Amino acid sequence: MKTRKVGRQGLTVPELGLGCMGMSEFYGTRDDEESIATIHRAIELGVTFLDTADMYGPFTNEQLVGRAIRGLRDRVVIATKFGNERRADGSWAGVNGTPAYVRSACDASLKRLGVDTIDLYYQHRVDTKVPIEETVGAMAELVKQGKVRYLGLSEAAPSTIRRAHAVHPISALQTEYSLWSREPEDEILPAIRDLGITFVAYSPLGRGMLSGKIRKIEDLAADDRRRAFPRFQGDNFAKNVALVDRVAELARARNVTPSQIALAWVLAQGEDIVPIPGTKRRAYLEENVAAASITLTSKELSELEALAPKGAAAGQRYPDMSTVNR
Repeated sequence: MKTRKVGRQGLTVPELGLGCMGMSEFYGTRDDEESIATIHRAIELGVTFLDTADMYGPFTNEQLVGRAIRGLRDRVVIATKFGNERRADGSWAGVNGTPAYVRSACDASLKRLGVDTIDLYYQHRVDTKVPIEETVGAMAELVKQGKVRYLGLSEAAPSTIRRAHAVHPISALQTEYSLWSREPEDEILPAIRDLGITFVAYSPLGRGMLSGKIRKIEDLAADDRRRAFPRFQGDNFAKNVALVDRVAELARARNVTPSQIALAWVLAQGEDIVPIPGTKRRAYLEENVAAASITLTSKELSELEALAPKGAAAGQRYPDMSTVNR
């Protein structure tokens, strides 16, 4: 697995990471045994950049990752997040960026993960009630204390990123990015490239839609969170399946899967972009890893541009877009 730099502060990760969220919540039933086996297989394959958050579960995903990396800490880069505050019963308490919460959330994550230091610590969502300078100032204190190595933001607007970066170097900005979520190309990518911040792309497979395996809403479990997302509803769903079908045609011509084409496309958008496709199964992990060996030709990239141009996906990314790009 090739590597890519994250920011200018010294962090290096494999060019593909592993999103662990779906192992614990949102995307159907859990299978902790298979999830841990998937993490172990990822490490064997060189996918050692593991992404989690305290709100996944809530809390149980960090515990799962902690169990999986026991005895393997020196082989992995752990990224986790705070800011989407949830209660023990799973209910939402809102976005919290207060310095006191930054400190308590970090200590709780360290305990659940069973580590002394978090490699990359993100603010999961920007708290518009708290100046970003105060939140990042508290995060910077964690770096001084040795609890965190590098800092990141998630779903932040360019102006917020610049203000945060002025307080303490931000190494990574995590936002959704894929063939059907290309909004970051307008303002976010130019801004972070100016600052030397790496883009970590979550949901690079369009929450699984770009895999070509989701053909009808019944393919998702009854409790799957995606059923509530606009892109998976009504006419939007049909239009997006048609979009995936166009990408699948190119994949068949190349004798690869739609997932592999979609990931290869993200990887081709710049050495400063690191996709973190999520999966809880070894088979899908291995399929994703194989995408790193695919080099798209300029002709294929042009074809994908025509097949899935910016704005081609139907529907908003979230039911409520009020907490993103803040």
